[in-house]
Amino acid sequence: MARVLALIPDLLFGSRVQGMLLVAGHEVELISGESALAARLGSLASAPAEVLVVDLTNDDLNGPAIVEALAGSGALGELRTLGFYSHVDASARETAERAGFDVVVPRSRMAREGGALVTRLSGGDRGV
Repeated sequence: MARVLALIPDLLFGSRVQGMLLVAGHEVELISGESALAARLGSLASAPAEVLVVDLTNDDLNGPAIVEALAGSGALGELRTLGFYSHVDASARETAERAGFDVVVPRSRMAREGGALVTRLSGGDRGV
């Protein structure tokens, strides 16, 4: 079981991801925006998370910039990152990979395999 922070502003898809991850045995906390994520990261000492899932499809959220800034400041610590993007937006994938995401997958793969992806990623496997 992994503790997961899910930065997914889309409530409908966020609920879908949360449900899938709960069924896979993970503990999930949905986070709707950057400021809420920053506040939650500040309190990780009491309840550390292993994986951060980030929605790269939301126009109001610059996931790559957020992860890059957090990594640069050391705020991510050992937190592994998993981003999902629209399969028609290859530039989103490339930008996320350059920003340092551990794993970047299409949204459809996240919907199908999210639980398994998080399980493997929280176990240290980058070849997901």
